Amino acid sequence: MILVNTDYISGKEFEMLGLVKGSTIQSKNIGRDISQGFKTIVGGELKAYNEMMNDARALATKRMVQEAEGLGADAVVNIRYASSAIMQGAAEVIAYGTAVKFV
Repeated sequence: MILVNTDYISGKEFEMLGLVKGSTIQSKNIGRDISQGFKTIVGGELKAYNEMMNDARALATKRMVQEAEGLGADAVVNIRYASSAIMQGAAEVIAYGTAVKFV
């Protein structure tokens, strides 16, 4: 499966199958949430939250690809990501794009 954030793939012609998406809502456990709260006092990178968001993007991408495979797609073009806070310490990540089949 080819995944790109452009609306084309060099040297390939394709037909659009439709919008595909994958999402997840992730949170950290209370212990890590408290430790990251203390980190905001002194500043610096919140590594536990970076890890959480990386995991969430990977899972959302995997779910998007599974949906595309279900349509018989060869690729997903014009991929985008969005995130939003659901509550303190929890975030939703969505990956979406257009599933395409090569002609």
